[in-house]
Amino acid sequence: MTIAAINSHLIRLSNIKKSYPLEDEILPVLNNISMTISNGESCALLGTSGSGKSTLLNILGLLDSADSGEYYFAGHNIFTATPDELAAIRNRHIGFIFQSFNLMPRLSALDNVALPLRYRNTPRNQAQQRALHMLAQVGLEQRARHRPADLSGGQRQRVAIARALVGEPSLILADEPTGNLDRRTADEIMELLLSLNRTRNVTLIVVTHDPAIASRLDRQVRVDNGVLQEICPCPR
Repeated sequence: MTIAAINSHLIRLSNIKKSYPLEDEILPVLNNISMTISNGESCALLGTSGSGKSTLLNILGLLDSADSGEYYFAGHNIFTATPDELAAIRNRHIGFIFQSFNLMPRLSALDNVALPLRYRNTPRNQAQQRALHMLAQVGLEQRARHRPADLSGGQRQRVAIARALVGEPSLILADEPTGNLDRRTADEIMELLLSLNRTRNVTLIVVTHDPAIASRLDRQVRVDNGVLQEICPCPR
């Protein structure tokens, strides 16, 4: 593998293993997972409940740690990083989008989107200006002062996307982002995510059960009983 190829990889996993204690036994969840994902790539992560895909997503997002193996993210050795370093990487490089939106109900759309910047100690006025610009990018500038309860499901998901992108992350992790939406709104949300992937070169990983959604991404990877299987590799 060339140096250029190595540098193009945002994510490199090698022989990742993860188990959880279950009563008097150890339950293996991931077994020797290896994969690379390049900058600007889009990838669908598929698998049935209990297959290990959520555990893999949590490890990718630095919300959980593997028992063994190697994980390099944006050139950082995740296995040797301190908790503070992991938090900084997560805040700077990773944006999360959840099926349940995970918006703060008492905050306006604007303040929800500005929240990641406030965690970075960005001045309030600057954070709100950037948040308003991001809301405009997802077509919700006129709803900036509305709280989540006053927005539709599709609008709330757009706010969640704006919040994920406001910090200009390298990676977006979307966990069933269209699961609570009707088909038309789901198609609009996926088109928005793919457009942002293309125009901003943001790496996009989407957990989904929907083959129609998975087929729109560059790659499809299935987790089955803790083992990774590439279904549709389309390397850039």
